[in-house]
Amino acid sequence: MSASEREEPLEVVEICAGAGGQSLGLHRAGFTHRLAVELDPQAALTLDKNLRRLLEEDGVEAPTGLVEVGDVADPEVWKPEDHPGIALLAGGVPCPPFSIAGKQLGTSDERDLFAWAIEACGRMRPKALLLENVRGLSTNRFSGYRQAVLDKLHDLGYIAFWKVLQASHFGVPQLRPRFVLVALLPEYAPYFHWPKGTPGKPTTVADAIADLMAEKGWDEEQVTDWAKKASRIAPTIVGGSKKHGGADLGPTRAKKAWAALGVDAMGVADHAPKPGFQPENGAAGPKLTTAMVARIQGWRGEFGGWQFEGRKTAVYRQIGNAFPPPVAKALGEAIRDALHRKGEPQPLVEASSPVHDPVYKVLKGSTRPLTAEQIIVKLAADGVAMDQPEVERRLNHLGHDFELETAERKSGQLAYSLGAFKAFVGQADHQRHNLFNQHRARIS
Repeated sequence: MSASEREEPLEVVEICAGAGGQSLGLHRAGFTHRLAVELDPQAALTLDKNLRRLLEEDGVEAPTGLVEVGDVADPEVWKPEDHPGIALLAGGVPCPPFSIAGKQLGTSDERDLFAWAIEACGRMRPKALLLENVRGLSTNRFSGYRQAVLDKLHDLGYIAFWKVLQASHFGVPQLRPRFVLVALLPEYAPYFHWPKGTPGKPTTVADAIADLMAEKGWDEEQVTDWAKKASRIAPTIVGGSKKHGGADLGPTRAKKAWAALGVDAMGVADHAPKPGFQPENGAAGPKLTTAMVARIQGWRGEFGGWQFEGRKTAVYRQIGNAFPPPVAKALGEAIRDALHRKGEPQPLVEASSPVHDPVYKVLKGSTRPLTAEQIIVKLAADGVAMDQPEVERRLNHLGHDFELETAERKSGQLAYSLGAFKAFVGQADHQRHNLFNQHRARIS
């Protein structure tokens, strides 16, 4: 990013910033950080060190409190109201509440901050909002949750867009689908277009790290033999959490995929393999180093040079839990162009709040409890065909994230009404406070 392109910097506040994958991408897209907030001290140290270096390279004086360490929902750490009208509020709020690999507790998980981030947006009124999470948030299990946050954004006057983006479409050599929510004020929304990705052949693991694999002296034949296996896209890098043990590259299915790439996924190495390396105990090949993992996560080329603080396991978790910088840059550029009103405006299908969960909409719009049969009739009147098992599945999902009240009719049928959203949005009496304090040492 040249100095001329930064003459009118767009400022960003970033929450749950981690070690800075999204931070770096947004910086490369032309955004300047006013504040970043992160819970993990090691990740915050990494972030602070690297962000200050980037700002210094741009000739920008970094604010004293550039990176604040602590619970992003704690008003003693920061207050959204202190940053009104900023260009962008961005964040990678915790993924475990929605992860398909986890319990998908949603609003019952003390790490759930997605709905809180929407409330923070309402208190700040930024020109744009960017939130990313795991693909699980796009599934039917969370259609009611999505509906609630999208309706809230609509009520706040924002036009929201959401999409699942594949990191491999942006030069990142791994299968890493991410749920991305972008919301903009109406004057900017017509100029937003989803980034199209990088043209050409996808980057492979061998493309990204073959030179690192050879840095301790592998000869050309060894590198070539390994690269033949690794000339594919990797499974998702899994950062894991403090609730589990040391670093490895994921569950059983992922380990098998890594083995097909010639990688031992049972841990992370301190250095690249030496000449004459032979796999032991049935391993498929050498382990990756954290430097290799960082490359696979997108820290290469213009995104190289990021220095991670901490010991090996802490560094691995920082990298594995990050948003790939190339994807963040592409999204940042799309948002930047919208805020500068570049290009031709497009008609907005999303100008009204889209329907993600028709059962939620029917119950929310009803003044009385409805049975499953009555819900089906109302859905049909709206042009939505849904059978009773599907209605019951959706009611079960809604019961996880909303107060779903029931009343028994004389016929024995249950009638349902939609109560309060259970998500944490800053309530002083929410269960999140106690759970967070109990588990804080293990939250990452």
